[in-house]
Amino acid sequence: MIAENALVIYKGKPALVKEKIDGKFTVSLQDGEQIKVRDKDIEMIHPGPVKDFNAIKDSGISETLLREAWELLSDEGSALSLKDFAAFVFNNFTPSSAYASYVLLKDGLYFSGTIEAIAPRSKNDVTAEELKRTEKQRESGERVQFLERLKVCLKKPPVLNTDNNPMLADDVRFIQDVEALAFGKSIKSRTMKDLGLGETPEDAHSLLLKTGFWTGMVNPHPHRFGVSLSSAGISPDPPVTEDRKNLCYLTAFAIDSPWSYDPDDAVSIETPEMLSENDSASLLPGQCFLYVHIADLASSVTFDSPAEKEARDRGATIYLPEGAVRMLAEDFISMFALGLSEKSIALTFKIKIDETGAVIDTEIFPSVISARRITYEEVDKKMDEDPVSEEGKTLRSLYDLSQKIHKRRISQGAVNIELPDIHITVNNDIVEIEPEIVFRSSSMIRECMIAAGEGVGTWAASRGLAFPYISQEVEIQGKIPGGLSGSVQLRRCMRPRVLSIKPARHQGLGLDTYTQVTSPLRRYTDLLAHIQIRSFLRGEKTLGADEVSARLGYCEAAVSASVQAERASNNHWLMIYLSDKKDSIWDAVALEKKGNRWAVIIPSLALETYVALQKDVSPNDDVKLILKSVNVAKGEAVFVNRNE
Repeated sequence: MIAENALVIYKGKPALVKEKIDGKFTVSLQDGEQIKVRDKDIEMIHPGPVKDFNAIKDSGISETLLREAWELLSDEGSALSLKDFAAFVFNNFTPSSAYASYVLLKDGLYFSGTIEAIAPRSKNDVTAEELKRTEKQRESGERVQFLERLKVCLKKPPVLNTDNNPMLADDVRFIQDVEALAFGKSIKSRTMKDLGLGETPEDAHSLLLKTGFWTGMVNPHPHRFGVSLSSAGISPDPPVTEDRKNLCYLTAFAIDSPWSYDPDDAVSIETPEMLSENDSASLLPGQCFLYVHIADLASSVTFDSPAEKEARDRGATIYLPEGAVRMLAEDFISMFALGLSEKSIALTFKIKIDETGAVIDTEIFPSVISARRITYEEVDKKMDEDPVSEEGKTLRSLYDLSQKIHKRRISQGAVNIELPDIHITVNNDIVEIEPEIVFRSSSMIRECMIAAGEGVGTWAASRGLAFPYISQEVEIQGKIPGGLSGSVQLRRCMRPRVLSIKPARHQGLGLDTYTQVTSPLRRYTDLLAHIQIRSFLRGEKTLGADEVSARLGYCEAAVSASVQAERASNNHWLMIYLSDKKDSIWDAVALEKKGNRWAVIIPSLALETYVALQKDVSPNDDVKLILKSVNVAKGEAVFVNRNE
């Protein structure tokens, strides 16, 4: 029975009972607050009367006497109530000795149990606990010194790991919570909190750079988006044996950038002039056959196979400046990529195109081709310097065709956006940036791939296949200027693309039906389309709408994370590239005025930012900027107008 003025414990703290009304106690806490509690919320340790907290002053007992009491109780081996325990240890049972006994119980070094039964701990347990506490005290002291070293570093600019760095190698054990926060693996950090710093990934990243635990070579962004840095590991099964059309007589080009190591598409063309007299009747003047050959992964990968599931989980290959993280194992490249051996197996899209660049018909079949790998630069050079050779004529025919396809799309409302781009690589801790050169052949290949997307999309829709169709709306209001300023404004008019199992207009491309099928090594949706096509061609059961829709939804989440990780990583390495270039001068182009500042773009960096410019600037004017500072952790570079 708990009476008024009794000494009780509430949430581990002493409290005094003042009254009991309607089954609830009013208790007073040490800070003067009075609250109402239930019987089960409190434990009585002394019946009182206790008028105030002065009655529970420290009873005081030396470590020697306390240890003697523990040894005596250990010899007896019996448990005591809190009242008897207080009388034994402190020679009386008072509010002070009762509370002191409770504190000893909760301390847990020598005694354990409850207030009804307090028992001495074994000698082994006490010894282990003493060692644990000694280590904790030592650790606490070392942590205090660690925090002091951190504070010294925070007063300085970011440094690398050098002999002048006050941090010690052993400090790594204390910094792990900061690293977890910087990598996005945790939302809290004891160290950041102890230092009074924000508990954000950016703040943690900044601390790690300033203390030298990290250098700029650590890219935390893939981790923050939950993206694996290891490529897929499931090797492919050998492709099935089947009849394939032998297209080795065609000149096939696998055209890509010199740094591309996973060629999965090649192109060929047949015009009436190239065909024999017997075959030329299949084409009217101005018409042609565009062949788009794609790596035939679906001859090995089937629905719900281990490789298909792994690709679905990843969504796409991630191209980071540090290297590619592939959605399919490296073995797929050596087995299926085009042009790596004399002959390659492919899934060929034979697209009939008329004199206006419109797709008339599409035929799909497995094939064997002989593809030649060649770069965009080499193609442009061959078209200019060797136009009369067989290869030169073929490339020129492909280019002329691509111009027709492009012209038709523009006439149907396609949006043409041309903005500078760059290629970033990181090798041996050196960041290199190369502006992407716009070759004629790169636009040629883009148009051929778009034609394949239109042709296959129409082919699938006409057969009622559940398929990964892509659509996009465009909302253009007002007059759009030319140049880079206009391209940026056009980009803002583009609504996010929509991936759906139902075909719909892709206004951005000027097409009524569109899909992507030309990169099954790199994109899961392309691989999904290929498996669906192959199942249909074999007469096997294809996936239904719900199944395809579920797969699309699943992989889109992974793709979104991959895209964000790529963008953030590219920006990180761009900041590292700029970090030692303070006061350097950069050519920029004014885009549009935003309040008191201008949006500008630095073409050689493909970097858009905001600066204050002089009053007489107009959109698309050239301006000079000076780099004033770089914050790697925040991913920000500050430029100012050279004339300001």
